Order: sequence, then C-alpha cells, then structure tokens
Amino acid sequence: MSDYIAIDQILEYLPHRYPFLLVDRVLEVTPDKSLVAIKNVTINEPFFQGHFPQRPVMPGVLMIEALAQASGVLIYSTIKQLPSKDNWFYLAAVDNARFKRIVTPGDQLRLEVEIVKRKRDIWKFKTTATVAGELACSAEIMNAGGSLSD
Repeated sequence: MSDYIAIDQILEYLPHRYPFLLVDRVLEVTPDKSLVAIKNVTINEPFFQGHFPQRPVMPGVLMIEALAQASGVLIYSTIKQLPSKDNWFYLAAVDNARFKRIVTPGDQLRLEVEIVKRKRDIWKFKTTATVAGELACSAEIMNAGGSLSD
C-alpha cells in the first residue's frame, strides 16, 4: 500500500477536468488490488443548479462516473504509465448498479474500487461509494483499453 495521491498526480492519471473531474484525493492505493479515494460534494457544483434546485441531489450517474474515474487511477497506478494517445481506458460496462442513499452538498463520498479480474486491456472492478459509513452506491465496472483514435 502506498501513500495518498494528491490532486496534481490525479490530474496526470485522468484526462478529466473541471467540472467533470470527480476524484479529489486518493487516500490509499495498492497497485494490482485496490484504491480508496474521496469526492467532496459541494453546493457550487454545476449539476446542482438543475438536480434539483429545491433539493440538491448528486445524480447517480455521477457517482458511477466518480467510481469509474477512481478505477482509472488504479489502472494507471498498476501499469505504472500515464495516459497517452495510444494508452487510453474507457468505461465499457456498468453492471448491477444500486443506489441506496441520497448524496447532498456537504457529503464526502468515499470511493472504493477493487480489481476483480484483468485480462489484457479489459479490467473489471467491484466498487462502492459510501457517505459516513452508509452505502450510497455500488456497481461492477468494466474498463477497456484503446487509443484516442478508436
């Protein structure tokens, strides 16, 4: 297990930028095994303007995206490479997604991803997002390698 990964290194591992970067910090990473990261949910995020103005709720699809981004950091930490035009990973599948708790501004999502299987450039992960120990979301996520020209 290695030390945390701060935002400057996360920006090297992920192509996402504001307002779509959804991983704020990696708390722990064990290459070839697992990763724990956090997403601080704040009221100033653009999606809260329309989802929903009277009751701000983080969209479930963005929780899945945060988990997918965390899995991307784990992939690049494991292969010890940075993304390049010929070394890119895409979200390929989401299975068994379940949403158990509403996530609102002020919450901190704890993103946990664990490698279930890896075969060539196909990676499968078991993922969970929790708030204060309560399950908010879980899913099986698959990422596939490719290039920017695919």
